[in-house]
Amino acid sequence: MEVRGKITGICTSVDTGTPKRNIHQANLIRNFGVEGDGHGGPHTDRQVSLLSYETIQAFIGKDAEVQEGAFGENLVVQGIDFSNYPVGTQFRSGDVILRITHKGKECEVCEMDKTAGDCLMQKAGIFCRVVMGGILTEGDYLHLED
Repeated sequence: MEVRGKITGICTSVDTGTPKRNIHQANLIRNFGVEGDGHGGPHTDRQVSLLSYETIQAFIGKDAEVQEGAFGENLVVQGIDFSNYPVGTQFRSGDVILRITHKGKECEVCEMDKTAGDCLMQKAGIFCRVVMGGILTEGDYLHLED
């Protein structure tokens, strides 16, 4: 059975530790991350952050109002439960290949806690390294790489 999810948000921010805004399309640079994003760089394994659409919707169901990027995520993906995949798993969308390097994160109270009331990236987010770069656009599909 093919595993695939739809990219419903592509978000960036210049600074780390702050909510991101949806830019709808981005250039992912090999061994760097999202062009223009504060988390990018060759010396980090947390180049791109992903959060499932379903996780965000469950949070919104608790009467919270948030938009894509509120938790600091770069990509919002509908239809993939990232908790099912270990570090080292790769996903592809077009030319772009992402490899999971970390699941969840540890942090003090951050801007996302203040803005959204919780930081879902701590519990349900994943972080990836860009193995192959390219352009991603909202509506593109992310596939489990065999």
